[in-house]
Amino acid sequence: METFDLTVIGGGIVGLATAMRMVRDHPGLRCALLEKEAELGTHQTGHNSGVLHSGIYYRPGSVKAQTCVAGKKALLEFCDEHGIHYDLCGKVIVATRPEELPRLEELHRRAQANGVEGVRAIGPEELREIEPHCTGLQALHAPFTGIIDFGDVARAYARLFEASGGAIRTSCEVTGMARLPRGFVVETSRDTLETRKVINCAGLFVDRVAAMTPGFAASVRGGIDEPVRIVPFRGEYHRLKPEKQGFVKGLVYPVPDPQFPFLGVHFTPTVHGRVEVGPNAVLAFARQGYRQSDVNLRDLYEIFSYRGFWGMARKHWKTSLPELRRSFDKRAFTRELQRLVPAIQSEDLVYSGAGVRAQAVSASGRLVDDFVIAESEGAIHVLNAPSPGATSSLGIADAICRTATRHFDLQGLSKVPPNLSF
Repeated sequence: METFDLTVIGGGIVGLATAMRMVRDHPGLRCALLEKEAELGTHQTGHNSGVLHSGIYYRPGSVKAQTCVAGKKALLEFCDEHGIHYDLCGKVIVATRPEELPRLEELHRRAQANGVEGVRAIGPEELREIEPHCTGLQALHAPFTGIIDFGDVARAYARLFEASGGAIRTSCEVTGMARLPRGFVVETSRDTLETRKVINCAGLFVDRVAAMTPGFAASVRGGIDEPVRIVPFRGEYHRLKPEKQGFVKGLVYPVPDPQFPFLGVHFTPTVHGRVEVGPNAVLAFARQGYRQSDVNLRDLYEIFSYRGFWGMARKHWKTSLPELRRSFDKRAFTRELQRLVPAIQSEDLVYSGAGVRAQAVSASGRLVDDFVIAESEGAIHVLNAPSPGATSSLGIADAICRTATRHFDLQGLSKVPPNLSF
């Protein structure tokens, strides 16, 4: 049976960033990373829009605001150092209705409070100069928002982790855990290992992994005041046909509804030369439900037997109905896009796939907005890290590492050498 000082569960971008930072900060740490799929970054890391968020949307002082702004800065430095391509193409957030103007002003205030560089309010004429096909009453321009392939970033994290002695185990699903005097026995679909400490970054399955961690329910603390469960939301994308990609130059977003933790249907150029449009946000009937027909009976039972889901449904059913309609009606999807770019037609769009967001919902029915990093005896759990989790990956990882340094007994492990820069 292999023995490790630390085991990170989850091979998405947050788990990989955390593992990489831990072996950097503690040379000699025997660290394993377990991923249930055959490849790393298969789910949220590999099914997102690839946007480098600036930190505009998030409540000042929140973990999201702090880790997004710091994490994006660290990520750009990381990409420059390791030759990972990105493009700071800029972004406009466009108010198309009078009732959206106060919300746009609030976003501007948040951007200033969060220290987001270069964000300014612009009128319809300047909006047309930046995005000639876009119409609106007023907009915010964020010139340093960008695009990237987060899969490239995740693979770089993995290479550096392994180069520092870390062990990556793919096709290795955690199936159970038991307490030892100085740690845990972790049972997996491949074998069994012993570990002193655990960091749970399991994304869509983080609540299940937390529930199987001995002592979780009794001793959990740090950022939550009631139980949470992951409820999966599918976001479906179309892409513009190649001859229509000139409709946008950069990122074009609507003003989001502050009562709903999704950003609305928007236009997203990619570093691979496409323009994605979407996503909507609809309940998925499986945690890996990338298609409308995907149903997992266990996942479905957990959703509908959870009182937090019904509390959420009562609060948000009116907002959810248009999202559901856009899932089945391409014309309704197109009309939402036409608010921003009137020239768009349904025939300009080609379906391009979907992602599934791991959204934590509290027992009282609250859609958990902020990142949540919680602690239990011998373990740390990233219970909520949706968008901008990928942009914030290094910021989240640093927060986890600080918590681990305080919470875990890592005495005797040397500190990071001053010349180790990754």
